[in-house]
Amino acid sequence: MTISVTPVRGRSDTTAFIRLPYSLYRADPHWVAPLERERRDFLNPRRNPFYGLGTVQLFLARRGGMVVGRIAAIVDPRFQDRHDPKCGQFGLFESVDDAEVAAALYGAAADWLGERGLSRMLGPLSFSTNDECGVLVEGFDSPPTTLMPHNPPYYSRLFTDCGFAEAKDLLSWRITMPPDGEPPAAILRAAERALGAPGVRVRPLDPQRFDADMAAVKEIYNDAWAENYASVPMSDSEFAYCVRRLKPILKPELLQIVEVYGEPAAYTLWLPDTNQALCAARGRLTSYGLPIALVRITRAGRRINRTRAVTSGIKEEHRLRGLMAVLLTETQRAAFRLGYTETELSWILADNHHANRYAQAFGGSHFRTHRLYERDLGGLR
Repeated sequence: MTISVTPVRGRSDTTAFIRLPYSLYRADPHWVAPLERERRDFLNPRRNPFYGLGTVQLFLARRGGMVVGRIAAIVDPRFQDRHDPKCGQFGLFESVDDAEVAAALYGAAADWLGERGLSRMLGPLSFSTNDECGVLVEGFDSPPTTLMPHNPPYYSRLFTDCGFAEAKDLLSWRITMPPDGEPPAAILRAAERALGAPGVRVRPLDPQRFDADMAAVKEIYNDAWAENYASVPMSDSEFAYCVRRLKPILKPELLQIVEVYGEPAAYTLWLPDTNQALCAARGRLTSYGLPIALVRITRAGRRINRTRAVTSGIKEEHRLRGLMAVLLTETQRAAFRLGYTETELSWILADNHHANRYAQAFGGSHFRTHRLYERDLGGLR
């Protein structure tokens, strides 16, 4: 039966785009349904500031009138300026286990990118490394943590069968909370040395100066990530949008900031794993007009026992001070006091050997891998 791929037009197509995973993952015990309302906001050009910085085109694949796949084609001028002027991105990929469907989706994205003068595509990114990225290729035996992608094992085969090559692996590390909440001795010694230097102190986010502290985090983030693979700077509007999304779950004790002579120099942000609670909602906050799922989320939220270390950064001029040991030590202590029993450090580039050694020294075990893929557009068009 013929496969047709068409651009998303209007609310009904957008609804079909959002709801496709709910049917694809119906039998997957580890998939966590996102809140449909949040996905609508993310795809709304009037709400998501990415649309004011880059260009996105959504596509749906249908066979016999049934939606069987989706993809987003993305042009981000910041990526082109920083990394490759001829490279576009793709993301939000979902498909049935059928290489013909996948090839049709990739081809539609390639055509759209090619019409804009691009010759290569990288992904999946949704819509940049500032949000979810990568295809899960290892570690399918447990649910994803908050803001991490999940997909069936066959996705990696769909990419390789259609000529994509591995671009970069993103590693996740699992850390079990020690009985006393203290890090390994080597990390603790490094933290004590760093804090013994003149002018160095560490503190949690101050709710009374929330805006100022978050502005400092944004400045450090853009400085620290400037040279990272595929990264793009976060604009003021994007950062404000991100903060609005995360503020309801953010705990001040889990955002630690290191200052050097009173100036913010480094930070780390850990989040409660809200996916443990979202499982109860099944993608919606209400059922039959009643806030049943909201009640379930609230109850499940009391049982969250895991955090995810989402992002960290150290300004370039302070990277030799051992500040990462300080951040890890103080945030783990805070997580211990709050009753969390496990932390995930994710994601870390596979070739960021320094960061991966830190994760190992901190007691982490590598348990999950996501992958970015790339290929030239010629063979897809």
